Order: sequence, then structure tokens, then C-alpha cells
Amino acid sequence: MKVFSTSLSERLRRLDFVMLACALGMSLISIITLYGIKDQYAGGSRMFLIQSAATLLGMIGVVVMALFDYDAIISKFWIPISVMSIALLVLVKIRGYNPADPNGPRLWINLGVIDWQPTETIKIMFIMSMAKHIDIVKKKINHPKNILAVGIHALIIIGMVIWIDDLGSALVFMCVIAVMMYSAGLSLWYFVGVLAAAVIAFPYIWPHLDYYQQMRILTGFDPMIDPQNKGYQALMSRAAISAGGFWGAGVFGGTEYLKVPVATTDCFFAIVAEKFGFFGIICYMTLMLVLIIRIVAVARSSRKDMGTFMCVGAVAIMIAQMTENMGMNLAMLPVVGITMPFLSYGGSSMLFTWLILGLPQSVRLHNTKYYFEREKT
Repeated sequence: MKVFSTSLSERLRRLDFVMLACALGMSLISIITLYGIKDQYAGGSRMFLIQSAATLLGMIGVVVMALFDYDAIISKFWIPISVMSIALLVLVKIRGYNPADPNGPRLWINLGVIDWQPTETIKIMFIMSMAKHIDIVKKKINHPKNILAVGIHALIIIGMVIWIDDLGSALVFMCVIAVMMYSAGLSLWYFVGVLAAAVIAFPYIWPHLDYYQQMRILTGFDPMIDPQNKGYQALMSRAAISAGGFWGAGVFGGTEYLKVPVATTDCFFAIVAEKFGFFGIICYMTLMLVLIIRIVAVARSSRKDMGTFMCVGAVAIMIAQMTENMGMNLAMLPVVGITMPFLSYGGSSMLFTWLILGLPQSVRLHNTKYYFEREKT
């Protein structure tokens, strides 16, 4: 009753337009930057068009997702959603390929017209299924049996993401489940225990890592260890950021970003910094901060805990990806293939980052309680 008791126009008026405006502002920074570099890269015009189309589809998708009652859908389909996530990861392992580097991680599926990265889709599915699972056990969240059940659920997905060699996404999923569990009331002692176990296990795990994996980690914290190979991308990215100064070189200006390998995806932040300077980066971060604050506000006002958990998961993804990508570009963290939300080039990344906003928007639209609606106890 709560969905169909109001007109479509009334429901659309409940959308958080500030949230949408912030996302659109960040997306426009990305699109304008791609327009400025379209003549510098092979297929640059195609990248510009794909990013623009993904933004438009994402905006439409957010509205469509918001209109559906998240509680009714997820409560009914959260198990099939989890199974589908596993199936998609198996598909990536079997049919995946890398359009840019044949020797790199094969994380994309060719759909003919476009390349699709299923892990971006799975991020939304992971938030939805974990939110429902945590909602089921929330009253006894600190019971070992419940922690084990939720942990197995999460580790199956995370383990398979590592299996397909997408370490960056695996780290994001770890952050998401940790933040969602904490928001549900999980004791800090469990986090201390996991951290202690990781510290104890690290000396035993390190010798079993391949040499290139060890170097990737070491150069992530100190790229000067191997400045001509593993640390080269981070160093060139940092140089491009420095070259931008405060105001930047302009939409069509800048040359340092041309030295950065895979600049349009992993290091797109460096291109934006060189073209728009520190001022442009502050604008992006301000928009992201306002977006996060708005999602947190929806989480706090949600009258269903599952809605709160979904919003928290969306915030965790934004913060985790932004922090890791910025650290990569500043040569402070290992380069692990994490995109900057609403900024980095990639149709899948842009589209599904937009669709993540459909979760808090749905929570907001379906937050009104009608006098004839009864909450389940």
C-alpha cells in the first residue's frame, strides 16, 4: 500500500536532488576532462561518448531503482542475488578478458558493443544481500554463530573476487562488510582480534607471495624502490598532480598526464589534478563530502535497519574507493586497480556507481509511514 498510495509525481518529488546534483557535478568533471583529452588518446572520442552515455543511463537507473520498494524486493530475493553474484564471478573466470592488457587481470566480459565489468555490478548485489543477512541476525549480532554465518557469506564473495585476480575490489568488499557489521553493533573486540590475527599471519604469508606481488606492495608505499618499473605509474601520476598547481593547466592543457600508464582509469585523478589543479580537486572532494553527508542523513532517518545498512554500505564503497585511488595517485598506497567514484573512465564503473545511489534513494522514497501500514515486529 505504501508504494501505490501516492502518485508517481509525488514519489519523484521525494528524491534527494542534492544527492543527484552532487553526483552529476562529479560526473561532469569527468566528462569535461575526457573531452579535453579525446585527441590525445586512441579512441578518445569513444571514451567521451561512453562516459556521457553511462552518466545518462545511471541517472535514469537511479530514478527507476528508487521507485521500487527495496525492502519487499531484497527480502524476497536476497538469496538468489547472492547466488547470482557467485555465478557472475564464475563467468568472469571462464570468459573474462582484458581489453587493455592481455597479460593483466581478465575482469571484463565482451558484450559486442561494450565491455562489461561484472564486479561493478556485484558491488550493488553485495550491499543488498549483506544488508538483509545482517538485518536477520542484528538482535544477536555478537553471537559467534551469527558472525560465522555472515562471515562465510561475505568470504565466499570476497574469496572468489580474489580468485579472479581483482584484489582492489576485494579490499573494497572487505571495507564494506566491516563498516556494515560495525553499524549493526558488532563489538570492537572482534575487529581487534581480526587485526591481531592478520599481523601474526603476515610473516608466514609474505614468503609465499610471488615476487611481483611483493614488489607491488613494497613499491606502493615507496615507489622509489623500483622507479622504472613497478613504481613508475605512481611516480608519473604524482608528477602530473604536482604540475597542475592550484588552478591547473586548463581543459586542453597539461602534458605530464601523457606519461602516466593507464591514466584514464586507475590514474584519472592525476589528469583532473593537472588540468583543473588543486581547486578542481577541492571541488570534487566537496561534492563527494556533501553526497556522503546526504546518504548518512538518509541512513539515520531510515525506519528500517536494513535501509540503514544499505546506506552505510554505499558510503563505505565511496570512501574506500576514493581513499585508495587518491593514495595510489599520490604514490602513498599500492596500485590495485581501484577507480575514483564518478571520475575515472569506464562505462561499467560510472553506470554502477550511479546505480549505487539508487539504494539510499529507495530508502528515502519508502521511508514514509502511512496510518494503515503496520511494521513487522
